Amino acid sequence: MSQITVTGGKPLKGRVDLKGAKNLVTKAMVAALLGDGPSVLKDTPFISDVEIVSRLLQLHGVKIEHTEDGVMSLDPSNVASARMIDIDAHAGSSRIPILFCGPLLHRLGEAFIPGLGGCHIGDRPIDYHFEVLRNFGAVIEELENGTRLSAPKGLKGAKISLPYPSVGATEQVLLTATRAEGLTELSGAAIEPEIMDLIAILQKMGAIISVDTDRVIRIEGVKELSGYNHRALFDRNEAASWACAALATNGDIFVGGARQQEMTTFLNVYRKVGGAFEIEDDGIRFFHPGGDLKPVVLETDVHPGFMTDWQQPLVVALTQAKGLSIIHETVYENRFGFTDALVQMGAQIQIYRECLGGTACRFGQRNFNHSAVISGPTPLHAADIRVPDLRGGFSHMVAALAAKGTSNVTNVQLISRGYEHFLQKLTDLGADFTYSE
Repeated sequence: MSQITVTGGKPLKGRVDLKGAKNLVTKAMVAALLGDGPSVLKDTPFISDVEIVSRLLQLHGVKIEHTEDGVMSLDPSNVASARMIDIDAHAGSSRIPILFCGPLLHRLGEAFIPGLGGCHIGDRPIDYHFEVLRNFGAVIEELENGTRLSAPKGLKGAKISLPYPSVGATEQVLLTATRAEGLTELSGAAIEPEIMDLIAILQKMGAIISVDTDRVIRIEGVKELSGYNHRALFDRNEAASWACAALATNGDIFVGGARQQEMTTFLNVYRKVGGAFEIEDDGIRFFHPGGDLKPVVLETDVHPGFMTDWQQPLVVALTQAKGLSIIHETVYENRFGFTDALVQMGAQIQIYRECLGGTACRFGQRNFNHSAVISGPTPLHAADIRVPDLRGGFSHMVAALAAKGTSNVTNVQLISRGYEHFLQKLTDLGADFTYSE
């Protein structure tokens, strides 16, 4: 288990540069399976989730090259089946294998999916995915060590309505419907920027996809797709994480590659809290302008709302705001577990089962601790912390960097799932730490 020993209390200052979004790049890699020719994906980060998907694709016969400057070539000319035991061994904690189903059913007529992992931040049932695939005509067989899917009659377009705009289920429909026979209509779809970038990739490959303003996506199936050449959307989650790190440490960080359009909702909240930013052609500068930070009341939501991945690093900054802040989590029901470590470090945070936002959400009256009240400002002091998940782990790192004293943060390898070269970036920003495995 890897560990970082952090001496906090020093402002983070400098520049970090972003690559493509984790939530887009891994799906774009899977999309390459649908093409009859090679694909090129630019700005691909060196993160562990990308490594996992690369290994899974290589198990299925895809030839992959990844240059140091982030250009990845994927050649699916020799796609083949892989053994369940090998898929299970390489999948690790990633949930990405579920998205292999549609493309593999098109290319091979079958797919094998092991048990899935991921961050323990709430229920992310694969039932959505299997139900979607059944609608297309997939036959699903539960095995002792996973699931086997087949399509004896091929996949055909379907009319699908999601009970919640799930990003993963929307991706499943897109990756399956593009080569299914006939028309697919998806209502209740997610419309995150990463979804729209995936649609752009599929359109480059030859797909016919339209998006209506009422969360309805229509896909006209085509018989074949080509490869693509695409530069991935920047990682807005990482951009917000460094922005909050600047705020929590009284720092000044220029985030190269960040764009205003995809960050609009975050920027509004950042300004309300008292953070400052300057938008340049090549990125956004985030900094603490001095003075007191202000409390906020907000709810997380699907796009175009405030992202659930943004709230965790923001909570760290809000411990330094003067007054009471309230956050109502409506996307994942178990995302406030990371606050235990912040309380250990001196923060005053109370977690509630009630919906403390403007409206009741789907977690109300179900005994989920999904609202938080943060009282500040409270000085943070050093502590020994174990990283629980990707976003919570980065937030713990921010807290340790803002706290007085020396903190030991273990299990930090989880952070590498979504943050490329984050130790080098901390060094570039002047952080005082040592790393050991």
